[in-house]
Amino acid sequence: MSTKITTQHNPMALALVIVIVIMSGCCIMNGAEALTQPSVDEEMSRLLGKCDLQSDEFDYCMKDVFNDLRAYFPTGIPQYNVKPFDPHHASFIELRRGNQNGFGFKLILRNVSEYGWTQSEVTKFHTDFEQKRIIYSQYFPEKSLNGWYEFSGIIFGTPIKRSGFWNMTLYDYSQTTSVRRLGEPGSLLKIHVEVDRIGGMKMHVGDVLAPGRAQLDNVSDGVINSAWPLGLPFIKPIINELVSTAFTDIFNESFRHFPLDRFLR
Repeated sequence: MSTKITTQHNPMALALVIVIVIMSGCCIMNGAEALTQPSVDEEMSRLLGKCDLQSDEFDYCMKDVFNDLRAYFPTGIPQYNVKPFDPHHASFIELRRGNQNGFGFKLILRNVSEYGWTQSEVTKFHTDFEQKRIIYSQYFPEKSLNGWYEFSGIIFGTPIKRSGFWNMTLYDYSQTTSVRRLGEPGSLLKIHVEVDRIGGMKMHVGDVLAPGRAQLDNVSDGVINSAWPLGLPFIKPIINELVSTAFTDIFNESFRHFPLDRFLR
């Protein structure tokens, strides 16, 4: 039995495409006001030095350290080139997909900001010494994003161009992140992120039904916010891929050369 998909589904399809990119956190963090500390080295030694690599409690200790470090999320650690995490800022993000079976697009997001990292919590932490890898799970009670989008492509055989302002808030959101060192200290980091749960979502996408007809935004927002759970199982692998790519860039930019061995004992 086949199901015919009409252009009435276009708002949902377009919204899901945008959601994929937005949730990925695909962003390059810009500078922020530095956090002033009497001695960053002393603070890092105090936090990380309490975790004994030889102890069976090492993973539990590191989970607590990760949560203690949330105080640095809004400011970063400029002394070690660690940039701010809350908020993220990105001036330009682009995603392309080729035309396959009547579906292809180019999506550009501009001036994107993402908030909520300071309220997040690491709930699990595991060290895999043989694979030079750590795996941790993280919970966000709320994460919000906003910016501008430009979309062009073919959705179910119909050419479409849209642009406007968007914002989104995710509730009860969790993900698991794997960070693996590909070689010796200072070598590249490889990140894999798996979205575990999205408990709720509210999203607004301006001009998604028709350019310049803002009165239709309430209709499209209603479709998006009621229908997104139906498409999530199908787009989740793409979300994971994009999140992983984005976080690989972020972690290499800020943590590739962080001298962790200096503080652990």
